[in-house]
Amino acid sequence: MTTYGIDLGTTYTCIAYVDDTGRAVVAKSAVGEDITPSVVYFETPQSVVVGRAAKNSAVIAPDLVAQLVKRQMGLDDHFTFHGQDHTPESVSALILREVARAAEEQTGRPVNDVVITVPAYFGVLEREATRKAGQIAGLNVLDVLAEPVAAALHYQALNEDQGRRHILVYDLGGGTFDTTVIRLDGEDVQVVCTDGDHRLGGADWDEKIIDFLLRGFTDQHPDLDPGGDEQFMQDLAIAAEQLKKDLSSTQARRHNMRFDGSVVQLELTRTQLEELTSELLDRTLEIAERTIGTAREQGVGEFDDVLLVGGMARMPAIAEALKRRFGLDGRLHEPDLAVAKGAALFALVQKVKVTLPGDGGGQKVSAAAAQQVADQLGISVQRVEEMAAKRVATVVPRAFGIKLIDTSDPVFKTDPDRAREYIAHLLTANAPLPADTGMETFRTIVDNQDAVNIEVWEQAGSVASEELTHNTRIGEGLLSDLPRRPAGAPFQVTFHMSETGLLTVHGQEAESGRQIRFEIQIGGLDETQMRAASTAVARYEVSG
Repeated sequence: MTTYGIDLGTTYTCIAYVDDTGRAVVAKSAVGEDITPSVVYFETPQSVVVGRAAKNSAVIAPDLVAQLVKRQMGLDDHFTFHGQDHTPESVSALILREVARAAEEQTGRPVNDVVITVPAYFGVLEREATRKAGQIAGLNVLDVLAEPVAAALHYQALNEDQGRRHILVYDLGGGTFDTTVIRLDGEDVQVVCTDGDHRLGGADWDEKIIDFLLRGFTDQHPDLDPGGDEQFMQDLAIAAEQLKKDLSSTQARRHNMRFDGSVVQLELTRTQLEELTSELLDRTLEIAERTIGTAREQGVGEFDDVLLVGGMARMPAIAEALKRRFGLDGRLHEPDLAVAKGAALFALVQKVKVTLPGDGGGQKVSAAAAQQVADQLGISVQRVEEMAAKRVATVVPRAFGIKLIDTSDPVFKTDPDRAREYIAHLLTANAPLPADTGMETFRTIVDNQDAVNIEVWEQAGSVASEELTHNTRIGEGLLSDLPRRPAGAPFQVTFHMSETGLLTVHGQEAESGRQIRFEIQIGGLDETQMRAASTAVARYEVSG
């Protein structure tokens, strides 16, 4: 029984599995490529095209093409194609269906059990939306794994028996960026800290190039306005991505643009590109600096390796900037493939653990149990024992808290509803998982208050802030039937986040014994919408 790892990227998706020799290998796309563009072309009401052909179709039918949807994961966004409503989850499910179909066709092995990767900085809603996309696609999602952890697992598999090591993963993909410090020690993989921006990536570099090309055209033909022409702008988008790639290996490239009978040829040099995008690169360095500082506070002052992951990491400016600013020597670590390969290894780990008798949680595996699982999964007993011993521990990606009313605000005395509201964070970013806050005491704000609405919020900005605008509401629960007492009566709230990122919130009032417990794991689609999305996606004929 084969398990798969899927790197569901903003711009490209990759799927891998562990072969009979124990190596993680990539399953190629329908057209023989290692990576598949994360683009869906809704060709007809009954059929969609995914991948390279879909990306090419964006030029001729941009209104029927969905791309960069990873940036909308976890948001209540909708798209309409041929009268059919779609969400980021359902569009992502179509991408997953196609890469799974192509992998099954190539390997002859069914694609059922998968691990899907997400940026380390993805929060609860984005992670759960990713899980739901896999379920809508008809896949059994064993887990959702942070991309740098997957890259570290692949690195670990290639660098065995090197003792305790600390690595910094700089992961710059098509639409997201994060930096993560990871400790490798024997079979243990422990995230020390992470930071990032899930709206920063290669697509932003493309936008800078598009602006440069468009400005160059209009400078020579100020009487023309090609910016409103969809086909012209799609042509520029394709050209921008190619120019960006070319300038990682060459110093200059020319591009011809044609509009309304006029032709303009522009040259873009690597130096110009670096100047155009310096602000973007600086943003990644600021995040890296925060991550390195946090790691230093936790006792990690040096790195044994710096891994450059993600297609954008190929740009020479990345390694040069890391060397210049931090004195770090970054090296490319299969930037397009490492995450999927590491996810494939982790998928095998998870499958072994769920198949083992008991919880498979790192305990010594009996010979009989190991043999049983080896026979069931079609792997060696030694492999079962290695997988059972492997432990992967991550951290809280962002801060989580509850909304409070500021009773010290002068407005509160006359109009409590207009008083300042703010977020009190209970779980802090980079706390090791599992994490438990213990009981935190809060108080009612009005006399005879018989209920408390516990609103759970997640840090949205790059740094934790108590301002509502810097956080995102992700759920709520009502602690009701409280004894009517004067304002200031205490109640307690506890947050617990599991190893897999499931957040459980427990509220209680000690005197009455009233309590509520709820899980913050779902966002966006409810069960009815999930079933409808699964049915809609299953109806499509999908091709690559």
